[in-house]
Formats: sequence, C-alpha cells, structure tokens
Amino acid sequence: MMKTQEIASDGIILFDGVCNFCNASINFVIDHDPHQHFKFASLQSAFGQAVLAKYQRSTADFDSVILLKNNKLYQKSSAAIEIVKSLSGGWQYLAIFRVLPEFIRDFVYDLVAQNRYKIFGRTEACRMPSPALKERFLS
Repeated sequence: MMKTQEIASDGIILFDGVCNFCNASINFVIDHDPHQHFKFASLQSAFGQAVLAKYQRSTADFDSVILLKNNKLYQKSSAAIEIVKSLSGGWQYLAIFRVLPEFIRDFVYDLVAQNRYKIFGRTEACRMPSPALKERFLS
C-alpha cells in the first residue's frame, strides 16, 4: 500500500467499488482514456481510505466519485467535469456544464447517487481489474 505522503499523484479516480453504475463509469473512462491519464482505486480500499483520511473526508460515505489531481480533491459533479476534460472522443465538451452553479450540478449528481443501487444494483465485492489493467488500479 502507498503511504499517505505518496498520494500526491495526479489523476487518481476514487469510486464506490460495489456500485454497478460506478464500475460501468470506470469502464467508460478506461475506454476513453487512451493515454492512460487516470489510475483508479475503490473508496473502500486501503488506498481510498488513506486518501479520504488525509483529506479529512468521511471514510464511510461512498456517495461521491472523487478525483485527486494536483494534490486537490474534486468531488461530485466537479470531479466528473475534471475527468471528462481528459477523455477522448469529444467527451471533453461536456465540461461546458461547469457554467452551471455547482449547487445545481451537485443536486442532480446527488439524485443519481442516492438512487444508484436501486436503479443499477450493486455487487458483493469491489471490482477486480483484469491483468492488463491491474497496474492502473491502486489498492
């Protein structure tokens, strides 16, 4: 496991490892990240828990995707916008939603987050990456 002082790395996406929607979102990022800007860790992993503790976030609340970039944490819609800015295939144009006030973006984000298990289901365990992707997943 990486020590908390080593967490200064850019482009680390933390996600709910048991959420089917979150796992599908990570698959989408992987498919549209040909330059491999991002690494990944579940919020439930030792690495994810260390990041949450270091940045004084709840270690029991998994309702938000988190992006650690340039030693700054982005959460909810701000994280999603920062992530799409680095994706290929025109997805970076979705960053236009940054013009909306954060409270409006996060309201919509929270609606999806609160209902994600009901709509998309959940798994019993965190995602296990394929051998080809293993180096991009932190534990």
